[in-house]
Parts: sequence; structure tokens; C-alpha cells
Amino acid sequence: MKRVELSKTYDISELIAQVALRDRDAFDVIYSQTSAKLFGVLLRLLNDRAEAEDALQEVYVRVWQKADRFATQEANAMSWLIAIARNHAIDRIRTRKAPTSSAKTSDIDDVSDVMASEAPSPEDSAVNMGEARRIDYCMGQLDEDKADAVKSAYVEGYSYQELADKYHIPLNTMRTWLRRSLKSLRECLESN
Repeated sequence: MKRVELSKTYDISELIAQVALRDRDAFDVIYSQTSAKLFGVLLRLLNDRAEAEDALQEVYVRVWQKADRFATQEANAMSWLIAIARNHAIDRIRTRKAPTSSAKTSDIDDVSDVMASEAPSPEDSAVNMGEARRIDYCMGQLDEDKADAVKSAYVEGYSYQELADKYHIPLNTMRTWLRRSLKSLRECLESN
């Protein structure tokens, strides 16, 4: 696994793709590059520093678990991360026994404004298109069925069992397909 420099600025979309392949170094960089902003979103919504700190840790657990569901062509990476934080904060607010005045709708609307201001620049769009081409190229190196299974599992959200049924293969075989396909994708992306 390659080491990443924490002082360098990285493309968050690319890092999320690496996290989807369980790259812990990429995850560390995402945390260092985005945690201050996400903490600000959580603090504004929750209006409690300790709760926001707890929520931030839970948000990054979700990022680790859901990185494979991020579609680089369809969403801005920072907006995706903010949406996870925002939704988690809203879930916490809803589960409070007695809602406080700090959880006003206007605060939630303000976070939506922040998300809207995170539109990618033309340069970011060009970089994202380059990444999309790399991913498309590497997906093209897989067998057609395996590439379709990877896309169905990690982009469309199909379960392993649903895919095993679709391809008429045992569940463990599907797991092996996906594990080996992700390994091949990682190797391809690292070499291109």
C-alpha cells in the first residue's frame, strides 16, 4: 500500500475510491482534509461540541462503510460527505427525547446552502472526468459478468445474495468474484 503525504492536497473523489478498496492511508487523508469542515456542519446543526465530536466519529465510520457507494461521475465528493454528516445530525436530532430550539429548520437550510456552494470548478470537473476514464478503463479489463457484478454491488447497491441469484452461482462464489475483481481494479488503478 502506498503512503500518502498529509501536507499535500488530494482529490477527495479519488481518495473515496481508494477507501472503497479499503485503503487506510487514503482514509487518513480524507479525515485530515475534511474533518474540520464536517465538524463545523455537525456543530452548527447539533449545537453541542461534545455531541458533534461523537457524531463526527460516527460519520467517518459511515464514510468507511459506504465509500463503495460513492459514484464519482454523479456527485461532488465534498457534497457527498456533507450530506452524510447532515443526515447523521438530523437523525441524532430526531432521536432526542425533547427537541431543543437549537435544531431549527433554518440551521438545516443553511447547511444546504453550504452544500450548494461546493459545486465543482471546471478544473475539478476535468480531474473527475480523468478519474472516471481510468475507472472505466480498469472496469473494461474485467470479464463482462464480473464488471457488471461490481457495478451492481458497489454503485447500484445490490446485495451479494441478489447478485448470486442473478448469475445463478453460489453466494461464496459471488463473494470471491467481487473480492478478486476489486483487487484487480485496485492494481489497475495503481498502475495507470
